[in-house]
Amino acid sequence: MSDISIRIEDRAGRITLQRPKALNAMTYDMCMAIEAAFDEWRDDPAVALIVIDAQGDRAFCSGGDIAELYATGTRGDYGYGRTFWADEYRLNHKIFTYPKPVVSFLQGFTMGGGVGIGCHGSHRIVGETSQIAMPECGIGLVPDVGGSLMLAQAPGRLGEYLGTTAARMNASDAIYSCFADSYIPQLKWLDLIATLVKTGDADRITPFIEAPERGPIEALQTQIDAHFAGNALGDIMSGLDAADSDFARDTLKLMRRNSPLSMACTIEMIHRLRGPSLTMEKALELEYRYTYRAMEHGDFLEGIRAAIIDKDRKPNWQHAGRDVPAEDIAKMLQPLGKDALKLEGTT
Repeated sequence: MSDISIRIEDRAGRITLQRPKALNAMTYDMCMAIEAAFDEWRDDPAVALIVIDAQGDRAFCSGGDIAELYATGTRGDYGYGRTFWADEYRLNHKIFTYPKPVVSFLQGFTMGGGVGIGCHGSHRIVGETSQIAMPECGIGLVPDVGGSLMLAQAPGRLGEYLGTTAARMNASDAIYSCFADSYIPQLKWLDLIATLVKTGDADRITPFIEAPERGPIEALQTQIDAHFAGNALGDIMSGLDAADSDFARDTLKLMRRNSPLSMACTIEMIHRLRGPSLTMEKALELEYRYTYRAMEHGDFLEGIRAAIIDKDRKPNWQHAGRDVPAEDIAKMLQPLGKDALKLEGTT
């Protein structure tokens, strides 16, 4: 497959995304090929660790290739999307629970589906160009591919902020927010990959690690905690609207681009997940409740139309402003019964 290179080199399983002109957007076939490799290498003694990287300077992976999702959904075929998301989440779970080290190199944009394959391994490397974000609310989805897990783990109320604004994290902020582990200057990446391939020893990463400067989002933590402590979207946006600060104005500008239903459900999801009982299984299962319904009952198709198809940037969201009825949130997040997400190794 020209979109992706999967091979074994010395002690490492190598996966390289090869769609740089498309910012390495993830197709369904790429997702399935990665899963097959993970399955094949799990018990292969020749593979000591897995290295995931990507071609091009602009992106590790900018997200999922959603053209087919839109095409099928507008025809009333919701089954394709539901299968796509279920299979993608199964891969995210496999990466998260993999028994061997998984090392990812996250240059440029790592967003949406890119987070799902790049930010769940054991060693997540960022560099000076890294820009990591969960922009799903802008297209009528919620942060998914396991992203809600990291949002729920982020310090204070940072998860609500990142999830509803789609703010981009640089390398330092990605580490601070639980989306990455180590900063290594990108000029050193090829040497590090060569070392990992030769030795199969993930401990060889440590000497390459450097300390990045404090990120701009971390510096906003106090204001984020103050403004995102509300129980619902309306509480948060009303508080921001009443505040006279650059932070409040900038934050509202970001939020007003996004689907109110998606933002309201994102906040509810993070509140449900946050705490000592948080697991990847719970996060993915809750995400799937929303994405299963996103085409039929949510804003997903309208969000894609406005952002990708017509590119008018004028989505007609179901809800205006900040007031999303509690029953609409409950409808999107209620259990799926027999259609609930099924992950290997879970009940």
